[in-house]
This record gives sequence, structure tokens and C-alpha cells, in this order.
Amino acid sequence: MSLRFIGACSLASGAVLVGVGHTPVERLRPVDALPAHICGQFREPIGFAQLSTGQYLVLDRRAHTVFSVDQARTHVERLVQVGLDKGELLQPGVLSLAANDTFAVSDAPFAQERIQIFFDSGTRRGAFMRPVRAAPRLRIGPLILSGAGSLHYTGTSVLLNEPESGALIAELDVEGKVTRRTGSLRPTGHEADRQVHLALNLGLPIGTPDDGVLFVFQTGVPLFRKYSADGRLEFERHIEGPELDGYIQTLPTSWPTRETGDGTHPLVPPIVRTAALSSEGDLWVSLMPPLTYVYDQKGNKTRTVSFNAAGVLSPTSLFFSTVSGTERILVMPGCYEFPASPQ
Repeated sequence: MSLRFIGACSLASGAVLVGVGHTPVERLRPVDALPAHICGQFREPIGFAQLSTGQYLVLDRRAHTVFSVDQARTHVERLVQVGLDKGELLQPGVLSLAANDTFAVSDAPFAQERIQIFFDSGTRRGAFMRPVRAAPRLRIGPLILSGAGSLHYTGTSVLLNEPESGALIAELDVEGKVTRRTGSLRPTGHEADRQVHLALNLGLPIGTPDDGVLFVFQTGVPLFRKYSADGRLEFERHIEGPELDGYIQTLPTSWPTRETGDGTHPLVPPIVRTAALSSEGDLWVSLMPPLTYVYDQKGNKTRTVSFNAAGVLSPTSLFFSTVSGTERILVMPGCYEFPASPQ
């Protein structure tokens, strides 16, 4: 019997409080998952989301495809296929689903960053290419998480992290035109080394219900900022806890470089894997240590969560769904569904 089958068919619900040092940690267990015979059809799934109809979307990086899975989890279809043309995918990086059931996917045909927007049927709504990037690329394993890899799609616009522009966040319309830039780069002490300075300003923009933006820094001293709809900085909060003390205390002052296809860049490791906003407006931040911190709308840390299925998970993708009537978190890897609230 495979571990995936055990995870899909023998799921324990609820949360268990355990101690890690002096910090209480909620150990969440999955309440559902895509079954083994469904997951076995994917080669390298990296994105997992759910439409308001209950239909699931799975982005498969190695198959260069967005798959659709029916709500009953019995049938799989190819929604967006592999290819170079508009409406097709090559080397996809991120799937971002908006509340209006349209979704965006970033990919990179011929090493050129592209963002495409689709209706829930898989029909293309729009597509545009991005200029060649001057900033370092942030990678976690095979995934590129900066540039178009930082994609957050709101349903009407696209948010990207573009520190090389002089601002943290670029907002684009669905045709690729920049409509505003938000957020000053944070001081790093490495302003004289442009590549390092930019690398320490890489992160994830997340649109908020009040038309503001949260920005979660993925490198350097971990923190996040909240910007209002008019671009004003509302607050800045450090991401901290006993699990990160050693990391923060041993931050390097210099970094080795590496030759890549787009130049020589410093190797600055991330501390944040991914982040997402719940329907209640709470910010969930998945860390490189296998823990997730939860912050309320005022930036106060309220929970520390550990995702546990067949083993401890380190989420690389989080999506919040209320289709079941209670909020669930769709998590990669594993195509699991976890309860968002303590049980």
C-alpha cells in the first residue's frame, strides 16, 4: 500500500497541540485529499486550487499542463495543454486562481517569462510576455519563485515582485501594462552591491480584500509589510519565533555567486517557501523549517501550524477554499486538504 493511498484514504481530522521548545504548535492533519489513482496521473504537480463549482485545478510542471479534476475526485481532464502557442504552456511556474474563477499561470517559453490568464473552461482570456529580468532569480528546488514566479492574480490585475524597477511590487492589467508600482525597497546594508541588494528584496505580493497589498520578504531578515490601496505603508512586522532564532542570528554578510542562463547572481537562500491569505484575512507564511506562522489582519502572530499527513509537510503551495462549507487549505505537495480552523 502506498503512502499516498494511506494519506488519501485514512485521514484523521482535527488539530493536535504539541510543544516545540516553548512555542505551542498546532499539528494539523488532512481531512481529505485527491486519491492515489488520480495523483498517479500527475508527473510533478506544483499547484492545487479549487473553483467555486468544486472543480479542482492541478498545475503539473513536468507535463506542462493544467489538469481539471471533478469535485467527486473520479475524473481527470487536460484543461490547458503543453505547447508554445498562446493558450498553451511550457515550463510553467505558478498557478494563481482568483475569486471570480479565472486563473493565471506563469511559464517561460524560450526562457522568456510569460503570464497567461484563463477562464475556468481553460479558454485563454489574455497573455503577455515580460521583459528580460535584471534581478536575481530565487529558486527553491527546481521552481523559480521570483519574477513571474511571484505571480499573484486578483481577477482583474496581476501582482509581481520586481525590485529591479525600484519598487517591490508591480501591478499590471490583464494585457500586461503596468498600472502602478508599490513599496520602497528595504535597506539591506548592501546597496553598493546591486545584485545582493535586489536579492534581499525578493518576495511574494498578495492582494488583500481592501485593494491593498501584503508583501512577504522571502530572503534576508524575514518580515512582511502591508500597503494600502493608495500605496501607503500601513505596517511592517518581523516574522520571528524560536524556530527562526538560529537562522536570524547566523545571517551571512557575503554570498557566493553562480553562473546562470541570465547572468551571474548571488546565492541568497530563502527562509519563506510560500504565503497565502485566508478568507478571514489571515496571512499564512510557510517557512523553510516545516512550520507555518499565521498572522491576523493587524499583523499579530496568532498561530504556529505544522502540516502532517504521511509525514511532516513543508508546503510549497497554499490555497484556501470554502466550497465544502468550512474553510479548507489545499496544500502541495500531496494534493491534501487541511482544516483552516482549530478543530
